[in-house]
Amino acid sequence: MGGDCLKAPPFWIFRIILRFLTAGEHSAEVLAQFGYGPGEIEEFKNRPSSDRTVVHTDGAPKESMMKKIAALVFMFMLLAAGPLLAVQSTILDVEGKACMGDDKSRKQTEQAAMTDAKRTAAERALTYVKSETQVKDMAVEKDLVNAYSRATVKVVEELDKAWYKDADAGNCYRIKIRAEIVPDEQMLAKAADVKGLADDPGAPLAVKLWTDKSEYKQGETVKIYIKGNKPFHARLLYKDAAGQMLQLLPNPYRSEDYFNGGVIYEIPSTQDRFELEVSPPFGREDIVVYAGTAPLGEIRLKAGKNDPVYQVVSKSDDLPRLTRGIKIKEKTSGGKDLPSEFYEQTLTIKTSR
Repeated sequence: MGGDCLKAPPFWIFRIILRFLTAGEHSAEVLAQFGYGPGEIEEFKNRPSSDRTVVHTDGAPKESMMKKIAALVFMFMLLAAGPLLAVQSTILDVEGKACMGDDKSRKQTEQAAMTDAKRTAAERALTYVKSETQVKDMAVEKDLVNAYSRATVKVVEELDKAWYKDADAGNCYRIKIRAEIVPDEQMLAKAADVKGLADDPGAPLAVKLWTDKSEYKQGETVKIYIKGNKPFHARLLYKDAAGQMLQLLPNPYRSEDYFNGGVIYEIPSTQDRFELEVSPPFGREDIVVYAGTAPLGEIRLKAGKNDPVYQVVSKSDDLPRLTRGIKIKEKTSGGKDLPSEFYEQTLTIKTSR
């Protein structure tokens, strides 16, 4: 997508999957390809748009039609765009302490306090996962717990640090960090292979990201879909072949960043005022979703009057760190702050003339 790819939306927009298909130019042809008879097509096109959603609460379509819709959803997921890079983790704020005594230098004491903070972070994340993970398959739950037992602790940010005097221990050092606990990749992959886990709200946060296909030609429009296994806050970014970074969600006309679990969201949707039309320069283009159970950290954005999306001002290398500056939830009944489950995924598509 080039810099001039954002255009005013047409009077209709494809709403595949989330609201299946509107009566667009080729909808009858597509429905026919999936086995619908003329009567079914006409009946479907005459429905109000609110009754075309895949997620039905009342008045579900007959079983045969649901099977066809399910087949179509599966086909689109198989066509999902190319390479995926995903990171699943837990983020929390912790403190670490250490005192000099007679055997440590100031530098060694500071290092010991950091080690203490990381150990505390790993222990709290494991405790949180044990208490929050309630999947049906006990073997899978064990794999998830084991993945966090072997987790890597990364320091997102040093929030506070200071030397202080302890009446008994003398000179001591305290540090507060925002830590990201990344579970063991192999153990997590073993658990993720189990059918249905990605949609289980009892599992750690996972957000599916896909497009309707992996390669696009000039003039075609890119359609993006996201779905979480539980409620989540999200930021969706698009990096075109020229390196321009845009924030698609939230945007000036769609400020809400909170999404329900188990629901497929399409971007752009009827709430948005843009389309993602492929134009020069062509090549590799990346779609990135950041998601968390707590609100995400702020990044620098800008938008001119009537711009439908934000341009990202923050440096690309700073985005992961800034987004992980999440707003940690405090327990209302006192005690330690609640960790936030975090998920990051990058999807690559290809554009050409």
